[in-house]
Amino acid sequence: MRPERQHHQWRSETGSRLWLSGLIAAMQHAERPDIRRQPVAPEIIAELRAQLASTASLRSSPISTLRH
Repeated sequence: MRPERQHHQWRSETGSRLWLSGLIAAMQHAERPDIRRQPVAPEIIAELRAQLASTASLRSSPISTLRH
């Protein structure tokens, strides 16, 4: 899936719930002791850092603190 499509998709309520469900499942998997003991490959760390950097750069305007 293209990154632009992924970004647009998670903004919907259904997309947000799917994304959050995936995040929770990944965190539950990662907290298992047998998984935590395994080393993480350097290329996975590099990909994660790139993903986090690109996600942070998508926010072009400040978050509104106004309540609707």
